[in-house]
Amino acid sequence: MSFRTVVINKHCKLDFRMNYMEIRQPEGKKRIDLDEIEVLIVENPAISLTGCLLSELMKRKVKVIFCDGKHNPQGEVVSYYGGYDSARKLRRQLSWSDETKGAVWTAIVTEKIRQQALFLHELEHEREARLLDGYVAEMAYMDKHNREGLAAKVYFSAVFGADFYRGDMSPENAALDYGYAILLSLVNREITALGYLTQLGIFHDNIFNHFNLSSDLMEPFRVLVDRWIVAHSFKDFSQVEKHKMVELLQSEVIINGTKRVFTDAVGLYVQSVFKALEEADISLICFYEK
Repeated sequence: MSFRTVVINKHCKLDFRMNYMEIRQPEGKKRIDLDEIEVLIVENPAISLTGCLLSELMKRKVKVIFCDGKHNPQGEVVSYYGGYDSARKLRRQLSWSDETKGAVWTAIVTEKIRQQALFLHELEHEREARLLDGYVAEMAYMDKHNREGLAAKVYFSAVFGADFYRGDMSPENAALDYGYAILLSLVNREITALGYLTQLGIFHDNIFNHFNLSSDLMEPFRVLVDRWIVAHSFKDFSQVEKHKMVELLQSEVIINGTKRVFTDAVGLYVQSVFKALEEADISLICFYEK
């Protein structure tokens, strides 16, 4: 079972050798068993890797994330054919009814706000937390009253300060962007591994977004990124902090009554969402507890 998140940040060549990823540097060689790798983050644009290695990584459904010169996630490798029955999965994905998709999206966005409210209670922002609790109670089908947008304004101001807004150049925003990008990549991996298309969302429908469905499904997990950033308060978000954030992927959360590693929990959750969509039953969705 794969479990390691590997970050490569120094100039080197990556190659495939006898079921291992071989890391070749001037000072010597190192090997990592491919079956142990769950996520590979290539941080340095000067790193080169072979087509043989990429093919083997995709075969094992390893998420490969490439970063730019500032060490920010820039792109990823997504396999065309994640499941053995992809054609059948795509036909079913196209046949999901609007009613079922709407019910699933309503459940997802409700859970996102619920998790935000729980975090605010933990931070003792009781007034704001009660507001979000009210938004959860008021949630309508497909969030037609935009409770998600209202919750976001209250939530981010309470967590990061009244002057904070998404899009500024603060270290907090840099950390959020980085963490959300990693999370999106993990959800992409699970969707493609199961044989579905990331482009076809249940709520997000941007023709320029290759990951509409992933953008839908990742929503409740965003709060775990927020928690990590608050717990590791910092004045800068440099390469050191980015490496530190990788630890989030190996943290544990409770889902379906058991403790699971973060990456496993994402996989279990994504599978449950597809089951809910296939059987038109939102009670089948497994949300994490904390």
